[in-house]
Amino acid sequence: MVLTACGRERPVANAPESGGSGDGGPTSGGENGAPALATTGDIPVGGGKILAQQGVVITQPTAGEFKGFDPICTHQGCPVSNVDGGTINCTCHNSSFSITDGSVQSGPATRPLAEKQLRISGENISLA
Repeated sequence: MVLTACGRERPVANAPESGGSGDGGPTSGGENGAPALATTGDIPVGGGKILAQQGVVITQPTAGEFKGFDPICTHQGCPVSNVDGGTINCTCHNSSFSITDGSVQSGPATRPLAEKQLRISGENISLA
């Protein structure tokens, strides 16, 4: 058996194809044919929702402000686990990131989550 400890950070390529806490969200098309990932009502103010299969975390830091982030922790590539208390959390090594800008709130991660551009069309949220 081989065990590895937290080590150097390494770049992370893509989000996993499956898993996570999202149910897939709405499928009706957004602007420019982009499928809707969620509706504005699906995302709690001061919180967010992880859509791992779609490769995005959507947050709503303040009412009507929606942000998108990569769902993979920049520390060692674990998928983030939950959005709670104003942070996006990775329980692999207890890193947390701001729901407002993806910045590191607590380590061992030292790099922010990559931002993803969202498009809001009516109540539908899709990737831009």
